[in-house]
Amino acid sequence: MDRWIKFLLVIAVGLALGLVYGWVISPVEYVDTTPETLRADYRSDYVLMVAEVYHREGDLDLAARRLALLGSQPPVQIAAAALDYGLSAGYPPLDIALLQELATDLQTWQPDSGGGQP
Repeated sequence: MDRWIKFLLVIAVGLALGLVYGWVISPVEYVDTTPETLRADYRSDYVLMVAEVYHREGDLDLAARRLALLGSQPPVQIAAAALDYGLSAGYPPLDIALLQELATDLQTWQPDSGGGQP
């Protein structure tokens, strides 16, 4: 029975030291991650910021390029997902209206060809 107590004590000490090392001494640091790794709430906040800037500037191409940073989905799907999240999370009506405006305008948006002609 004495062996089992020593064994469990060693396991507990090893686990405690591992947790202290992993959480306090050398925690994981995420550096230079892509925006598509954001949680859904942060993604929706980013889309809301894009919607606010779009509302002021009116540049749909720039808004779509900013949304493209969030992944490979089309910008209209990214905006629609943010709108759905905003509705379920209880965003204020003004924020919902901004997200709705962006999502609606993106439904008819055609990417600029970027041919460089005036």
